[in-house]
Amino acid sequence: MENLIREIEAYAASVDKLPQKVLRDAIGAGWGQWAGWKARASSPTMASVDRLRAFMAANPPEQKRDAA
Repeated sequence: MENLIREIEAYAASVDKLPQKVLRDAIGAGWGQWAGWKARASSPTMASVDRLRAFMAANPPEQKRDAA
């Protein structure tokens, strides 16, 4: 679970969104779901993890281009 949390946080930072917004966009999660995952009060299903990872792969951060 720790790896998934880090993965989501890194992705969220790279796309300039809150982790809660990433979950909402990816899997339609409620606003409190991220807090539950972080607190270990709840955990995602494997189907949710698969959908979340597919969303992140399909929506990579924009590449910054050097101004040349």
